[in-house]
Amino acid sequence: MTTVSARLATVLAAHVDQAFALMGNGNAWFLDALRTTDMRITAVRHETATVASADAYHRVCGRVGLATMTYGPGFTNTVTSLAEAAQARTPLLVVAGAAPTTGPRPWDVDQTAIAAAVGVPTYTVDAGTPGRVAVEALHHALARRTPVILALPYDLVNAPTAEDDDVPALPALPTPPGPGGADVARVAEVLGAAARPLILAGRGAKAAAVQVRELADRLGAVTASSAPARGLFAGRPYDLGVAGGFASVPSAELIHAADVVLAVGAGLNQFTTAFGQAFAPHARVIQVDLAEHALHPAVTDVVRGDASIVVRALADELADHPRPDRPWGGAAETARDGRLIFEREPGERAAPDGRLDPRSVMRRLDAVLPADRVVVSDGGHFIGWANTYLDLPAADSITLVGTAFQSIGLGFPSAPGAAAARPDATVVVVTGDGGGLMGLPDLDSLARAAASAIVLVFNDAAYGAEVHQYGSQGLDQDIMLIDEVDFARVATGFGCASAVVRTFDDLDAIEAWVADGARGTFVADLRVSREVVAPYILEIIEATLKAPKPGDPSSAEAAGALTEA
Repeated sequence: MTTVSARLATVLAAHVDQAFALMGNGNAWFLDALRTTDMRITAVRHETATVASADAYHRVCGRVGLATMTYGPGFTNTVTSLAEAAQARTPLLVVAGAAPTTGPRPWDVDQTAIAAAVGVPTYTVDAGTPGRVAVEALHHALARRTPVILALPYDLVNAPTAEDDDVPALPALPTPPGPGGADVARVAEVLGAAARPLILAGRGAKAAAVQVRELADRLGAVTASSAPARGLFAGRPYDLGVAGGFASVPSAELIHAADVVLAVGAGLNQFTTAFGQAFAPHARVIQVDLAEHALHPAVTDVVRGDASIVVRALADELADHPRPDRPWGGAAETARDGRLIFEREPGERAAPDGRLDPRSVMRRLDAVLPADRVVVSDGGHFIGWANTYLDLPAADSITLVGTAFQSIGLGFPSAPGAAAARPDATVVVVTGDGGGLMGLPDLDSLARAAASAIVLVFNDAAYGAEVHQYGSQGLDQDIMLIDEVDFARVATGFGCASAVVRTFDDLDAIEAWVADGARGTFVADLRVSREVVAPYILEIIEATLKAPKPGDPSSAEAAGALTEA
């Protein structure tokens, strides 16, 4: 007779092709059964990486990943990455060991309540229909775009099940909502009359990339993307690159000059909107999203619906719209060849304190690193460098697991997921010394999983974002500083090639690794200066200084504005 674990493995392998796992008492039998299927399994070194990698896997390739870990501490170690996946609306399935059906043991916690607290539902396996429950959980994940826990009670892992051998089919997913005809006509009229239209695309527009580009061409619109969707307009003339605090100054000026903004699948958070300063006060901002309400105060029109359906309907409505010879009546010609995206401060070979200037480093690395790249960025001050200086070839070329929940430390844990999703590309992991130390165990996972990967550690011996945001307000910085860690030496212990990069000329080591085929994992310990501050951080500092201080009557409202996802 088939066991519950074997049944789960067979059914899930029929619908999911990649798992990220850390074995423990609660999932050992399940993993043993999973090894007999065709599902690929990547072992990771910390439970948070099971979920973070499954999250990155979906963001990069669009397929659902499976995370699995044991009960108790194995499960609680995943809470941060679960919260991130929930807030980023990433569908994934988590097979977690759970308390036995007879009741909790001293080391069991209420995992269902913990998951619910971060917005994640739980389905509990039973001995009678484990396969059906698994398919229901997977359907929920896909239909609601959310992580889902599939709890496996400890006393059922090796229990028999009489469920038949047929693999349940995945029920049809709900039909994506479309817009009302009146909304389409109204918005099409506004777009058709626009003198300086801008289309801003977010992650929600990835599936509609072709239609969005065609609509932009028809309207003579300039385009831009949110940070997580960078690369969606790669190679398109009149593209401004990333919007908000990561934009170049010339791009930001054109974004602010738009009279109509069509925001497709973009969250319009404080970073995308440059703390509300990205768009002109008179601009008409049209939101296309599955959300029923405006996602930002600047939004003037809300069109609820699936991005592909809405954009296709707008294109049909505007089929007879004459294509302009020159977008914006010639006012956007400076953006024609895309050079505005990279018109940024070039930096110096060395900062005033003698350490590396991250701007010049990134300009050189953009030219040196393989063009077929997938960038995995941790969170921290350095997020302002890779996101703005590295060219990206496609919409799935960057993943920022952690930004939705404003977490750091998920760079290394999410990197194996990107490597599994794009085994043909070079994975470029960008992290800081603080976040890098948090996720360090999964440098080993990356080294084992990736055929080609380079890790760029922006090592400023500090939690840089905190130094700039709070040190600038006079707070004591001692707790914000980190004893300088030799990441190159640590990386050698994980079997990686590595180098400490103290001078601009030391970057030759990376160029040599690329010239030699860019195989294996290379860790570059970049000793960067704290004196060079990313422009987006300056925006945050300015917004923080304008906000009421803790204890002021409106401080809670201000704090919410500064941390909106």
